[in-house]
Amino acid sequence: MGIYVFRTDVLLNLLRWRYPTANDFGSEIIPACTKDYNVQAYLFNDYWEDIGTIKSFFDANLALAAQPPKFHFYDPMKPIFTSPQFLPPTKIEKCQVLDSIISHGCFLQECTVEHSVVGIRSRLEYGAELKETMMMGADYYETEAEIASLLAEGKVPIGVGENTKIRNCIIDKNARIGKNVVIANSDNVEEAERPSEGYYIRSGITVILKNSRIKDGTVI
Repeated sequence: MGIYVFRTDVLLNLLRWRYPTANDFGSEIIPACTKDYNVQAYLFNDYWEDIGTIKSFFDANLALAAQPPKFHFYDPMKPIFTSPQFLPPTKIEKCQVLDSIISHGCFLQECTVEHSVVGIRSRLEYGAELKETMMMGADYYETEAEIASLLAEGKVPIGVGENTKIRNCIIDKNARIGKNVVIANSDNVEEAERPSEGYYIRSGITVILKNSRIKDGTVI
């Protein structure tokens, strides 16, 4: 976390003339200008996380669903408000949801969600299991008729299909994950490049790419 406040003329001088090849404020520009300028710092001694890597981003988001969480969204004295989405409440049918955060506009049908974050407009079908997973959701809905048509043609709707098991995973927006898929990285692969197959692995975390399609029965 870094918030920097400069006088305009000082900032322009530093960037244009003094350090034109510098790439980072915290490690290059600020330490270098302490000799010539009045530089002050404020120690923020509360919760913060550096989310500069896939793993740190993943861990920080799942930590919000921990009990108790390191960071509390629901403090009545200083609540956190999201940008308005104007979506209906999430619909949950006969699901088991443990230590998780479920966003607006989702459809969860007879599935299991454990220590996960489920983003807006997400669909989890019958028998699906999400554990230690961050699902970012979708930018738009597909109608029931569109979903039925896709399934009839052997295609994959947006969301997570029936009896699919997912663990230790980030699912980016609008991903289509079919039926009977297993995403668990059971071989404990640390790094992998599979963009043509719709995913990467970073620090052992499987990342399903935005707008990707994972076919029925796939094992990752």
